[in-house]
Amino acid sequence: MDRFHLMAVYVAVAEEEGFAAAARRLRMSPPAVTRAVACLEERLGVRLLTRTTRLVRTTDAGARYLEDARRILLEADEADEAAAGINARPRGNLAVTAPVLFGKIYVMPVITAYQTTYQETTVSALFIDRVVNLAEEGLDVGVRIGPLPDSSLRAIRVGQVRRVVCASPAYLKQHGSPKSPADLARHPIIAATSVSAGSEWAFTKGKAKIGVRLSPRILVNTNEGALEAAKSGFGLTRLISYQVANELADGTLKTVLTEFEEASLPVHVIHREGRHGSAKVRSFVDLAVERLRAHTALR
Repeated sequence: MDRFHLMAVYVAVAEEEGFAAAARRLRMSPPAVTRAVACLEERLGVRLLTRTTRLVRTTDAGARYLEDARRILLEADEADEAAAGINARPRGNLAVTAPVLFGKIYVMPVITAYQTTYQETTVSALFIDRVVNLAEEGLDVGVRIGPLPDSSLRAIRVGQVRRVVCASPAYLKQHGSPKSPADLARHPIIAATSVSAGSEWAFTKGKAKIGVRLSPRILVNTNEGALEAAKSGFGLTRLISYQVANELADGTLKTVLTEFEEASLPVHVIHREGRHGSAKVRSFVDLAVERLRAHTALR
């Protein structure tokens, strides 16, 4: 059997964690999928998958081969597109990731505009508040907020955001505004764990670092939950500026302690860089960079 075909079947089985699901994805019969994986394992002389009655998992060797197979298939697709010309029509599935609220507010409009223009594509969006590995999770493009570690990814800066402490005007009128980070101890705190993983909030004053240990009255795992609690007038919360841009603009929330804010966090569009630019990735990245740089909340 063709080596690339065997790789593609193996990747589908590993990602779907099952032969039947992979067969549906590839529009093949389950026996044909089973034969392809068996042929690949025989050719390589190593077991790639462990099978149970309920799940299929990669072995250690299989996990390494999966990463290499994904890369090889991606480069083969990019080579085909490059040979067809730089103006080749984007087609196929594009997998995109971003933080939850950022994805909802800023990335989803890019996706819908992209889909309207390129109707031979589909987009899978993973909006999640954790750092994901594009290669390991089969993703093409991501939005990353914060410093970037050294990697093989291409990164294009599209803006910056900052962590802000805010509350409703009604709350501040009744309880007053904190004048220094130490004053936070006298206020009810709403902590979004995706923004501040621990119970200590960090601030700066000039070159000095200030850490304030807090005892939140409300600890919530979503930024939207913290946002709603702050809008209701319960207390103070700290979120990232883009998450409260609309509320700050319409006066629903007000920021405090602005002179103690930490340095801004960069926002990048990242993607896996190959020898050739994939038409679907290149066109999406170009559109995302243009749209995101236009947002005043990211400046």
